[in-house]
Amino acid sequence: MLTLGLETSCDETSASLTDGRRVLANIVSSSVHLHKRYGGVVPEIASRFHVEYIIEVIAKALENPHKTLKDVKLVAVTNGPGLVGALLSGISVAKALGYSLKRPMIGVNHILAHLYSSFLSEGPTPAFPFVGLVVSGGHTTLFYCKAIGSERLLGSTQDDAVGEAYDKVAKILGLGYPGGPVIDRLAKKGTRNAAISFPRSYLGKDSLDFSFSGIQTAVLYHVRKRDRRPETIDRKETADICYAFQEAALDALVEKVRRACEVTGARRVVIGGGVAANSRLRDKMRELAAFSSMKIYFPELKYCMDNAAMIGYLGEVLYKKGKRSDLYLSAEPNLGVLNVK
Repeated sequence: MLTLGLETSCDETSASLTDGRRVLANIVSSSVHLHKRYGGVVPEIASRFHVEYIIEVIAKALENPHKTLKDVKLVAVTNGPGLVGALLSGISVAKALGYSLKRPMIGVNHILAHLYSSFLSEGPTPAFPFVGLVVSGGHTTLFYCKAIGSERLLGSTQDDAVGEAYDKVAKILGLGYPGGPVIDRLAKKGTRNAAISFPRSYLGKDSLDFSFSGIQTAVLYHVRKRDRRPETIDRKETADICYAFQEAALDALVEKVRRACEVTGARRVVIGGGVAANSRLRDKMRELAAFSSMKIYFPELKYCMDNAAMIGYLGEVLYKKGKRSDLYLSAEPNLGVLNVK
């Protein structure tokens, strides 16, 4: 069935056409260039961008496979978590289309859509059960998945998400926004420096939760010592700081995944979200897999960031399992995986 997917949870306006795992179109228009000067996403700017461009993005998605709205059999839309104004932009359009076309509509959880974005790849899909890790600018969440629609929350961040930690450290170092790509790039030029070391927060032996506030503070104190400013730090030391920060942050992710597999007995790990594009995370997870005889699955890079294809795919699967949404569907900015509607 041809599904129109809509994603407007943050600063990407995206529309897709999917048929099962087959992606016919996946158009993404980002407003990140408008947020750079502020060092982070400004909700009002993001919302206005969605309102201005969402119809154009839908039209573009229909253009490439030569489809029309009448060909659409299902409308799937992100209804949380995310920025409430941004979410409402997509939900309002989804309701209008569903009502006017007399097509069913379904709200999709943004975090779970990231988790299952690996299923969009052309290769073999991960077999259940598996441990799932979603890592992005807004989420760091660990699951045990028995099937789509049957996920158990194992752990989540107690403060900032790992992607947010990247952004804040980049701001401390004067590297701009977003921080993930630039830190990943500079860390490759850095080396282990005995004078630069940041803490790994594991929150206790049995905890599967995450915490990244401490490492951000450690980076801040390191930069501020002797009244230093980011512009006074040479390129080599900046690269070394990026290296040390990234190693500490990613070590925590890898260790929690290892523990989750140990607790659940899972031998497969599926990773999704924007930080899944990080080259060092991919290397570290593959090292863990080789050492532990596990299988690691990452989505294609184009499906790591926010996109509508993952919304359309998951929406169709849930629809076929009997899930439905009506015109009372609302934006749920704090929607959790344990109360998905």
